[in-house]
Amino acid sequence: MAAKKERWVHKVQTVSTFPPAGLFTRDAETIAKVMARKKVSPKGPGSGLRMIQFFINRAGKNLSPERKKELEKAKQILQEKLRKQRK
Repeated sequence: MAAKKERWVHKVQTVSTFPPAGLFTRDAETIAKVMARKKVSPKGPGSGLRMIQFFINRAGKNLSPERKKELEKAKQILQEKLRKQRK
């Protein structure tokens, strides 16, 4: 009998950077706009990018292809914003 795998990722929570409930079910532009706010991502768009990627990784196989595509689009919007800030 195989041992039950412990999953640490479901226990991860942050107090300072907590996206609003239901945010990741919205459209890409809204997700990117909210994740770029200082209240949600105090360290800037890079922090928002990491939170979106964390959500994608955490959802795993349960994430529909359409939802994953929308989240990837939100990441691209934030990456472009990050590039503009660095210039």
